[in-house]
Amino acid sequence: MLLCVSASHKTASFDLLERLSVPATPVAPLIAEHDECVQGAVVVATCNRFEAYVDMDEPVTAAVALGIEATLAAIESATGVPASELEGSYTVLGGSDVAEHLFSVASGLESVVVGEGEIAGQVRRALNESRQLGTTSAELERLFQRASEAQRGVKNSTAIGRAGRSLVRLGLELADSRIADWSTQRVLLVGTGAYAAATVAALRDQGAEDISVYSPSGRAAKFSIKHGLRAVSAETFPSAVAHADLVITCTTSENHVLSAATFAAGRGAYATAVDGAAGVCPVDHAARRLVIDLGLPRNVDPDVATVPGVDLLDLETIRLHAPLEELQATDAARDLVRDAARRFASVGERKNITPAVVALRAHVFGVLDAEVARVRARGDEGGQTEQALRHLVGVLLHTPTTRAHELAETGRADEYIDALSALFGIEVADPAAAERRDIADAG
Repeated sequence: MLLCVSASHKTASFDLLERLSVPATPVAPLIAEHDECVQGAVVVATCNRFEAYVDMDEPVTAAVALGIEATLAAIESATGVPASELEGSYTVLGGSDVAEHLFSVASGLESVVVGEGEIAGQVRRALNESRQLGTTSAELERLFQRASEAQRGVKNSTAIGRAGRSLVRLGLELADSRIADWSTQRVLLVGTGAYAAATVAALRDQGAEDISVYSPSGRAAKFSIKHGLRAVSAETFPSAVAHADLVITCTTSENHVLSAATFAAGRGAYATAVDGAAGVCPVDHAARRLVIDLGLPRNVDPDVATVPGVDLLDLETIRLHAPLEELQATDAARDLVRDAARRFASVGERKNITPAVVALRAHVFGVLDAEVARVRARGDEGGQTEQALRHLVGVLLHTPTTRAHELAETGRADEYIDALSALFGIEVADPAAAERRDIADAG
């Protein structure tokens, strides 16, 4: 049984998501180790969501409650955020809803900016990380592989990629209204990861030419050579901040990489340089400057907003300016996601109905074996009567077996199970019905 515990930008504050995004230890192993009924766990943690996908042993009573308990306990252990603080900031999904949700997430339909492409890679990396940690299960592998297939189908068949814009490009578009000529802007990029590479491309699309890069982890030189930028050292970083018209931060650092003190140090260094040497490039401190913080956890100390002449734009502000969805593309994408989720569920339902089919066949073959024993006792020379009986039973079982799978695929497995009970007295538990009750109780 699949379960998803989800805290996202739709249910939780960015402050809370920020704390969840920097666990001291990986969360998935802590979930998997919580109870033997936990079959596996995969955690998807991005700047806009923290989600645990858990595979629970279906026969276990109250499996949903145990799965939630395992997830919340793991979160508290890894991040220090207690379950009481998470109350009201997460949702619980189970059964077929898990597949539709993950497929939507992977396709960018649940992102701050609908259609952004970064999430697909993050979902794939979450599965790879869990593989390395040894916390996946067969059903979670199937779920995440089908999610990647659904995402590719949405990308190739709809215009959803154009329905929304990445956070990087949206942030630059918000800045565009105050920048007359991007080619004259002195841009300082802080960070050298995937977001940094996307930011460089977006800046050049806007027309920016004067771009330098600083890396708190010391990778600026290598990144600058690859992308044709100027590298900034740790010693000159404050001065570069003071000189920049636009500073964009996008690191995974757990600590602030930019603060009001950085600006003060940079302006102080500039003043010293002016006093001590001629020919120092003048800096107009009265001009408005913009800092865009794309980091989560936040890269920029909020006190930067108090620096005279400096405006701060962070992820939460960018989210408020996310454009409305282009309905046609989004609706088409959601239809594809629902179809993919139905196909995923149909395979799962076939598995759920298997115990009922096995029970019916066991019952019928039990009756057959008793009849064959009587036939043999009366002298079935050559076994022709036994052969005929076995053929007849095979023919008779074909239709109810086929109908079992058809009913399961349309969500009517419970009707088949009820019929077995009414007609033959065969009692088979309906895991899907129990699952639905558990999830309803948890909600």
